[in-house]
Amino acid sequence: MLPTISQLQRDLDEGRTTSLALTDAALARIDDTGGEGARAFTQVYRDQALAAARASDLLRAAGLRRSAIDGLPISVKDLFDITGQPTTAGSAVLRDAEPARANALIVQRLIDAGAIIVGRTNMTEFAFSGLGLNPHYGTPRSPWDRATGRIPGGSSSGAGVSVADGMSVAAIGTDTGGSVRIPSAFCGLTGFKPTASRVSQQGTLPLSASLDSIGPLAASVECCAILDAILSGSPYAAPQAPDLSSLRFAVPANLVLDGADDHVRTTFAATLERLAQAGAQIRTIDIPEFNELAHINRKGGFTCSESWHWHQSLLESREAEYDPRVSSRILRGKAMSAADYIDVLQARPQWIAGVESRLQSFDALLLPTVPVTAPVIADLEASDEAYFAANGLILRNPTLINFLDGCALSLPCHAAGTAPVGLMVAGIGGQDRRILDIGQAIEATLA
Repeated sequence: MLPTISQLQRDLDEGRTTSLALTDAALARIDDTGGEGARAFTQVYRDQALAAARASDLLRAAGLRRSAIDGLPISVKDLFDITGQPTTAGSAVLRDAEPARANALIVQRLIDAGAIIVGRTNMTEFAFSGLGLNPHYGTPRSPWDRATGRIPGGSSSGAGVSVADGMSVAAIGTDTGGSVRIPSAFCGLTGFKPTASRVSQQGTLPLSASLDSIGPLAASVECCAILDAILSGSPYAAPQAPDLSSLRFAVPANLVLDGADDHVRTTFAATLERLAQAGAQIRTIDIPEFNELAHINRKGGFTCSESWHWHQSLLESREAEYDPRVSSRILRGKAMSAADYIDVLQARPQWIAGVESRLQSFDALLLPTVPVTAPVIADLEASDEAYFAANGLILRNPTLINFLDGCALSLPCHAAGTAPVGLMVAGIGGQDRRILDIGQAIEATLA
């Protein structure tokens, strides 16, 4: 079991450890030549982290604690600006980019809260895949079946592995189509994708401005709630678990289990049974809008068009330096017309209204975060066909919530010793605190 933020803060407050000791241990795991540190991080801030840890210990000795994450090692995805350094977004193309002039707002909020930023985590180049493969910096292996070498999930690949391997207490990632929730599912973690507008994108390299959101990967729902409050600049309110017998959950009858493997199917069914036995009311419903999304996005959707807008000049001059599996998807946006883009803009509100109307009598939506267990890295590296088939399947369920402009947790729901499986607990836009509360109740039931 990974230690939670609250557990570590008690250890710090009661003198059982220090920020310096926690930071030393995290850095040692990053440095371990037999581990995943070299692939999980694109940059490590050793000297700065140790100095910040010493400062945190001095403040604590003086009776000052800035927040619940004060003194704890945290990693941040390589999409967030950090003063004086280029933001490389997992790409070779931006290694010589102009250094950032200021920290991203979420990085500054973490620093102000006393977080020890140990480094930037690796990712799918420009965040454009749910798998986590990166030909420039390597691909960190999922903690499950490491000898075989399975994908960590993307695009926040290094984020998930950094937490699972104890190289950070928590990680901050982005989620445009599942990039917080997918690595959480594959790495056995809890991840939270907030309503997109909840956390400022200032100083964050975009993938799709219409869909991007910023959220944490951590050990528990409470950890995610603590970090969400800091990232969003909101007052912290500890999750209050409602009685499961008071909750009504919807489970989609369509799409979300298409192509699912046996382990995910049986694990998801067993999870629903445990919740029902605890008193939850669970109803399977049709959500036909889910089947319509592929057609709405058939020409590339927001992600291709908005990423093409950002990458146009870079691709025209340096396309050969991109991962071709990334550039080929961005280039789909080049073929989209203004009318194509407006079609998606106009379809979205009607689609959201349709889904929301079907969910109005329910407290949350339950579905598998990902319908399959983590594929083998070598199989996907070897075949474009396997890569794109896996990518589409793995992104499918999480993407539904991004287009809904909703919020969602991914909670581990698998039996100990088996392949990690994520349970997605989702709500409509603005229900963030409610979903965290419900997640707390589900987490306690599944523990």
